[in-house]
Amino acid sequence: MDLSKAIALDKAETLAFVGDGGKTDAMFALARLLPSPVIITTTTHLDGWQVSLADEHRIIQSIDDVEGLDFTQERILLLTGPFGKNNHLMGLEESTLDSLHTFCQRMGVPLLIDGDEARHRSLKAPADNEPVIPTWVDKVVVMAGLQGLGKPLHADYVHRPEYFSLITGLHFGEKIEVEHLIKLLKSDLGGLKGIPLGAQRILFLNQAEGSFLSAKAGQIARALVDHYDKVLIGSLHAANPNEVVSCVHVRTAGVILAAGGSERLGTPKQLLDWQGKPFIQNVVQNALEAGLEPLAAVTGADNEMISASLSTFPVKIVHNPDWKSGQASSMQVGLGALPKNCDSVMFLLCDQPQISADLIRQLVDRYAQNRLPITAPLIRDQRGNPVLFSRETFKALMKVEGDQGGRAVFSQFNVDWLPWIDERDLMDVDEMGDLEMLRSAYFLSN
Repeated sequence: MDLSKAIALDKAETLAFVGDGGKTDAMFALARLLPSPVIITTTTHLDGWQVSLADEHRIIQSIDDVEGLDFTQERILLLTGPFGKNNHLMGLEESTLDSLHTFCQRMGVPLLIDGDEARHRSLKAPADNEPVIPTWVDKVVVMAGLQGLGKPLHADYVHRPEYFSLITGLHFGEKIEVEHLIKLLKSDLGGLKGIPLGAQRILFLNQAEGSFLSAKAGQIARALVDHYDKVLIGSLHAANPNEVVSCVHVRTAGVILAAGGSERLGTPKQLLDWQGKPFIQNVVQNALEAGLEPLAAVTGADNEMISASLSTFPVKIVHNPDWKSGQASSMQVGLGALPKNCDSVMFLLCDQPQISADLIRQLVDRYAQNRLPITAPLIRDQRGNPVLFSRETFKALMKVEGDQGGRAVFSQFNVDWLPWIDERDLMDVDEMGDLEMLRSAYFLSN
């Protein structure tokens, strides 16, 4: 996918770039993809040659210069302070930058900010006075170049190697491994340094060229997805601009629908035994093992018993007092319990304890690669469960009524089908006969 789709920068949002490993290329590549005009500036300084990457360059020295800008032309406009030493373009004064931000918001213009110094190395550790990120930015992109892996810790490959050493414990001349990059990027003194509270954290692992570095990138992404809102993997050197980002790793929340009254069964299906544990505990354990986070369970009937069975698990219990109205209300209560910045959610059913962590993980990985609105297993030409929904679908899901679940919105969005061969994952339990069939399918005794 292209960089703008992966970052999902809304009109008039402000984004800061920090780090190294393609920061300048990423910033201008994104600007070319956004609706014009787009403003680029810096809080520190830029090399003079970067003027050539913009359609127009203006030196801004006062608030009056900002007010006089023409925002009617389609262009990339680079705004900086005057030239300084070594042909460097100085950053804007804080008050001028604040005025520029206000002006861009009023005019509906994206604002991209270079937030620290770089030396065009693959990797960087920030100095004491870096990065310089305004408190009002909406998103921060932390850049890291994967070609630094396997290289010795040296100024030829790492900008500010002395700070890299302090953060990671790696000595000069020693080889940079995956674990060192993870340490750097998850440190409040490294990749996370200076990111304002409330700003979306985006990590871009650039230079993922070839199967070896792509595999390393996946390993790093999985280790850091709890520290960043998104981890992008890709290469700015991709021949096709639409393929710059090959994968987007995000935290996928899980919502377990466990509110039903089990009328046909005659006993709470959530508490039926499956391999020595209640159904609901199996579902929770598999979701946690697969990395769904945060995890919520929506209860209705038998709320107290079900809540008690989950008291030792890191799962949020959300009671739906309107559970009798149908599955739609429980689905919507679950959505309402998720964080506002939740990128995607997977709905799991309490009467399918056999759904494995492996299937859940493969659905999440499929979504990371293709980023379609809905990702679902396809088993023997039938739609299976669980199903993953992106944020794009949330408004539609909130309009579903009655005893319908997410299936009600399938016709409104593109669906990415994950082929799956285990037909047993189509089974659920509504009656005692269903339970006996499910146990028999797994050679379990009653």
